[in-house]
Amino acid sequence: MRVIICGGGVIGACAAWFLRRHGIEVIVVERTEVAAAASGKAGGFLARDWCAGTPLDALARRSFLLHARLAEEIAGDWGYRPMTAYSGFVASDGDPRRNAPSALGWLANGVVIAQRIGTTQTTAIVHPRKFTSAVMTAAVAQGAELRIGRITGIVRDANGARAKGVEVEGSIIEADAVVIAMGPWSLLAAQWMRLPAVYGQRSPSIVYDIGPNVPADALFLEHDEDGSAVSIEVFPRADGSTHITALSDIAPLPLDPAAVTPDRDAIARLQTMSGRLSPLFRPERIIAQQACFRPVTQDGLPLIGQVPQSEGLYVATGHNVWGILNAPATGEAMAQLIADDATRDIDLGPFDPARLQPLDPSLLQAR
Repeated sequence: MRVIICGGGVIGACAAWFLRRHGIEVIVVERTEVAAAASGKAGGFLARDWCAGTPLDALARRSFLLHARLAEEIAGDWGYRPMTAYSGFVASDGDPRRNAPSALGWLANGVVIAQRIGTTQTTAIVHPRKFTSAVMTAAVAQGAELRIGRITGIVRDANGARAKGVEVEGSIIEADAVVIAMGPWSLLAAQWMRLPAVYGQRSPSIVYDIGPNVPADALFLEHDEDGSAVSIEVFPRADGSTHITALSDIAPLPLDPAAVTPDRDAIARLQTMSGRLSPLFRPERIIAQQACFRPVTQDGLPLIGQVPQSEGLYVATGHNVWGILNAPATGEAMAQLIADDATRDIDLGPFDPARLQPLDPSLLQAR
């Protein structure tokens, strides 16, 4: 059996790894490079139970467990480490706490820690690009193939009911099953199949190199900006880098992931806010100013499963802010679904693409 995975991000990499563990032939087709989009520019934060009470709970718990296992099973260092998470705020002008020392010594005066919201048993982090690359490298080492090229169509059998492969810039690659895992660019596949809409939400971020002995403290803070509260997230990583993000917005999705750029004003505002958080976040320590588009669906839940009215055609996308976290369990479930026609660890019912109305292909043609 041969499976083609469209997309070399974290979902595609994990699907390739678990499919190879089933002994299935895998070809990954990626337009740009592995982890070219959100998989290389996300924060990498992991939480075991932050989706409790939602349809994502079982997926998140299973994936949190798999992250710990993969750190032992796959060669490479992607900075997996447990960490503590805190919520709080930056005291505004006139607040008596403005000049008070923070409860965390590496933060500036006036950064108030309100409560601990995650422990080393419930929260962790990885470097997303290094994680994605390591999993893809491991899949290739186990026999998967990685090809660079742009998907231009789905090949079907004579009656159009079953997927038989993909077209890559005019060339045909035959397969028994096809997985669409292209993040927000999965939207483009709606012109070839009955697929619900997937939207892209842009998230700017700045990455600082703050050197060794980085504190394992993830921060979720409220920052006052001209009278409005802005949520800012800070994720220190084991390699000495710290990812800071805020100010997500809606922007047109470029056709090429390599063309994604941040809004300059958002980056300037984010840099100003970052400098208020710690003396470690100085301009000369910036190593990246970037943005990524997170894939989002109409109801906020991912699309994981068989595409309606299309045998041999599957989709795995729409994970929003939890793409890095939920990639391992998504890849595992997709491999089980394709190999055994059933999943053992996760009920994919809440994520069935058939729950949402498919996008009208004419809307894409209008674009």
